[in-house]
Amino acid sequence: MDILRSDADCGESDIAKFYANKTILITGATGFMGKVLVEKLLRSCADLNVIYLLIRTKKGVDPSVRKEQYFKCVIFSKLLEKNPGIVDKVRVVKGDLLEPDLGLSANDTNTLASNVEVVFHCAANVRFDQPLRPMVMMNVVGTLKVLRLAEKMSQLQALVHVSTSYCQCNESVLEERAYPAPQNPFSIIEMVETMDDAALAEITPKLLNGLPNTYAYSKALSEDLICRYNNKLPIIITRPSIVTAAIHEPLPGWIEGVNGPTGLMIGAARGVIRSMHCNPDYASTVIPVDKAINGMILCGYQRGKASQEKGNQQTGVEFCNLCISSKALMSWGDSIETGRRFFYETPLSVALWYPGGSIKKNYYHHLFCVIFFHYLPAYFIDFWLLVFGQKPFLLNVQRKVSMGLKLLQYYTTKEWVFRNERFQEMSSQLSLLDQDLFDTSVGQVNWETYISNYIVGMRTYILGESEATLPHARKVLRRLYILDWVSKVLFFSLSFWFLWTHLDGLVERGDAFIRSSLNTIYHERNSTIHL
Repeated sequence: MDILRSDADCGESDIAKFYANKTILITGATGFMGKVLVEKLLRSCADLNVIYLLIRTKKGVDPSVRKEQYFKCVIFSKLLEKNPGIVDKVRVVKGDLLEPDLGLSANDTNTLASNVEVVFHCAANVRFDQPLRPMVMMNVVGTLKVLRLAEKMSQLQALVHVSTSYCQCNESVLEERAYPAPQNPFSIIEMVETMDDAALAEITPKLLNGLPNTYAYSKALSEDLICRYNNKLPIIITRPSIVTAAIHEPLPGWIEGVNGPTGLMIGAARGVIRSMHCNPDYASTVIPVDKAINGMILCGYQRGKASQEKGNQQTGVEFCNLCISSKALMSWGDSIETGRRFFYETPLSVALWYPGGSIKKNYYHHLFCVIFFHYLPAYFIDFWLLVFGQKPFLLNVQRKVSMGLKLLQYYTTKEWVFRNERFQEMSSQLSLLDQDLFDTSVGQVNWETYISNYIVGMRTYILGESEATLPHARKVLRRLYILDWVSKVLFFSLSFWFLWTHLDGLVERGDAFIRSSLNTIYHERNSTIHL
């Protein structure tokens, strides 16, 4: 498959024709999914009119400067090589979801309100360890501001909102429909704006109502909020599962950020993570980023097409779970074992120990391994670092690892059932050309090849390790392998020596303890009889 073809190379595409001459607004364009979305639209829907990117000033860098930096990302390289003028179709709008009215100027608001026809709302705080306030302000209040802007858009045909498949974790089956949030989103917004941090922290566990974190909770609130605009706007809510590296586009294995499985893979490859609490038999509910992005573009196409046919009067909220069926996925156990095998072939140049360990189905077995294989070695190494006048660091690393594992294990120890009939049907309604151009099929995925590319992508795009570093990395791995075995031999030899040299004493103490216990029981029974 030529993954960098354009529409012009492939003839007529119904989806490309729909997006032709369209004006699009994208929030969250600088994120992992946002970049892939922009690249895909520019490449496969090159006749679009304009893409507006809502970008904030970050660390004193103006949005216009950030645009220049944005297109230096490797995923745009071949696109710009082929069509350097395509960047002129991308315009930056200075704005921030945390500012009143999105921080937009009056001119920018009028421009967007008059011209935008499709909105992709991707911006979100996706961290699992945040307190309630920043989550609600970004994911709920920020969404409310986007909805209020969308109400002003006279040409709007589709608003695609990116949620998550884990927004209703208390449900045994997630269907493609609306679910009420645990509380009224407007009440929670008022609460967050008026209560202090201590009071919010105290009430948060009760508000979550069994949801694992404030991220899932904020997404549930956002969906409820959007559903209150049911008769006002043409909306479709997309719910991707765990979004992972690209399978084909824009580059096989391209990944950004260390959230979720990616961080776990890096920790395991560095030898820091030796145990993980996980049910190896459950499906790994992942979706490659390019499959999710193609699904979002299809959702915008179908929702917008319905609006066009109804003369922009087609309002209401629809849902699409961007998930892969369990039967088409690898299990967590198979995924992790496959990843381990490929890490031995393409190791990292920097590792603290030989990659090893395993997943544990039993939590107490996992806890035992964390104590003995995470924390005790960390204390030991940090002790010797102090002795030699170096700054200790491994204990802090292990604390962060433990926190990350704790957040992730909720998702790896539960069986998830996501209905995805709409996601599957969307592709079947397309022409063969569009099925190929905007591919969402996963039935023929070679997961071993995907995981291999994922690991190479992680080395290349996150850690900056090129293929040229592999010979050195393999030498490091061999040394760590020898060190690991020497350590094991020393440990078991010392253990055997200790038991052997102290066996007689241990037996004598044990014998004395048993005799003392029996004597005590005998005397207690005699005393009872006399009484």
